[in-house]
Amino acid sequence: MFPSHTTHAQSETAPKNNRRRLIPISALMCSLTVLSACLSAPQSGTSSSARAASDMLELPPMKVFSETQIAQTSRPNASISRDFLDLSFALETGATLDRFTRFEGPITLRVTGDVVPVSLTQDLSRLLTRLDREAGITIARVPANQPASITIETLTQAELSRRAPNTACIVVPNVSGWDEFKHARRAALSWTQVTTRERLSIFIPTNVAPQEIRDCLHEELAQALGPLNDLYRLPDSVYNDDNIHSVLTPFDMLILRATYAPELRSGMSRAEVARALPGILARINPGGITGYTPPVQPTPRAWTEAAMGAMGDGSLTSRLQAAKTAVAIARTQGWSDTRAGFSWFLLGRLSIATDRASAQLALTEAKRIYDARPETRFHSAHVAMQLSALALSQGRYEAAYDISASAISAARDAENAALLASLMMTEAEALAKLGRASEARSVRLDSLGWARYGFGSDDVVRTRAAEIASLVR
Repeated sequence: MFPSHTTHAQSETAPKNNRRRLIPISALMCSLTVLSACLSAPQSGTSSSARAASDMLELPPMKVFSETQIAQTSRPNASISRDFLDLSFALETGATLDRFTRFEGPITLRVTGDVVPVSLTQDLSRLLTRLDREAGITIARVPANQPASITIETLTQAELSRRAPNTACIVVPNVSGWDEFKHARRAALSWTQVTTRERLSIFIPTNVAPQEIRDCLHEELAQALGPLNDLYRLPDSVYNDDNIHSVLTPFDMLILRATYAPELRSGMSRAEVARALPGILARINPGGITGYTPPVQPTPRAWTEAAMGAMGDGSLTSRLQAAKTAVAIARTQGWSDTRAGFSWFLLGRLSIATDRASAQLALTEAKRIYDARPETRFHSAHVAMQLSALALSQGRYEAAYDISASAISAARDAENAALLASLMMTEAEALAKLGRASEARSVRLDSLGWARYGFGSDDVVRTRAAEIASLVR
């Protein structure tokens, strides 16, 4: 259940961020689709797909996540300071930034567009509340017809793709709407030329699942306000192109709180910011004053290119080779962190179509790496979905149940409704085969409410449930 991949322009004048949705909700189940296609049709009796379809002629109401408890990052401040600098003084393209930038003064926000989904309004209100409470950033909503620091404009995916191909959503500096963006000179859209953030726009498609819209709000608003770079080494942040985290984490909130500390201002150099950070972090994160900070192991460009190739839109053969290259580099580097786990995850996901034994081994290694650290439990839940689906397809129903059930709490804590629904659907199928029909019906019904938020349309929800049901022997 892993992604197609979208690219972003490599020019430093490109709108930042042509967000790569490395785990886009619309493609979340592609590995399961491949896996189910490998299986023969049931020989007799009522198929699992037919049973699942009959169970949900009437889908339950959409489920949404409730307010979360305020949490604190456990990172030492020296580690946070290092990551803050690397995030704030570079772009994903590799271009360096010679000055620190942020909004100075009050920040206002408006939402425009022909269609504004109800879920967007609700999720945006919740996000703004979190930013105020956890990051100390107050953003005032203003009517759509008034000027604002940040414009969120909705449009169709097709319209967005015509101007920004292969993107899920984007944030662009120095414009206040889609029409202005379309007519702006490319140089005007360069983040390297920004001295102070004064106005920018976030463009979000409306004809996608509610979770996709929410993820765009979190990721794009985070970069509209703060760092513009992403780092694969971060295990606990939306500022990571593996996109395991899709809602702002305690680490992200701390980074944003530091970004708007009174000790900083737009125009400061990296050295000036570096001198100010220890005092800032000691004040806003006193619990991080002590603690061991391991040295940084740089991410070679070759590994990044291999990971991007594995998530790209090339042939399966080329993507599989790229994943093998990523694993080889990770092993050569001696990594045991999130980059190593992600390399094995990519290899396992891509191997399902051609070599399920190898896929099992790669996914098991990815889960071993992720399970070794509490900060990668969300990553482990993604691997668990793959492993539980494999177990279901192999008739190992007890294992399918155990694996999927063990990952559900992590998926819920991650607020990933698509992953949560998929795990619950897998759990329900395993329960049914284990003779626990009543529990299976209850879990399946619960999964459908989450699926409506995670996958969107009723047709897609039914398709996903049928795909998982078809894995059963």
